[in-house]
Amino acid sequence: MPIDPLTLTGGGRSIASLPKPGAEAGGGFQDTLGRLIDGIEQTSAEANTAVSGMMEKTTDVHDAMIALQREELTLQLSLQIRNKFVNAYQEIMRMPI
Repeated sequence: MPIDPLTLTGGGRSIASLPKPGAEAGGGFQDTLGRLIDGIEQTSAEANTAVSGMMEKTTDVHDAMIALQREELTLQLSLQIRNKFVNAYQEIMRMPI
């Protein structure tokens, strides 16, 4: 199974498929953030399923490790996004009125 570095989850969604700023998207920022969180949860569930399958010897060890790495990368990406949001909020709060 080839690994696309831009894919957030095994479901085929990618960063490139997210709506662009200013584009007429169905709901905007809140929906985009919700889809990102749903992708994180789905990736975590897939990794848990793969590890359970590995323990029951129904899933290959390599597939389980790939799922775990995908989950780790998705978590790191979400933490970096959160850090950017916190930094932006702090910058806005420092602005004089």
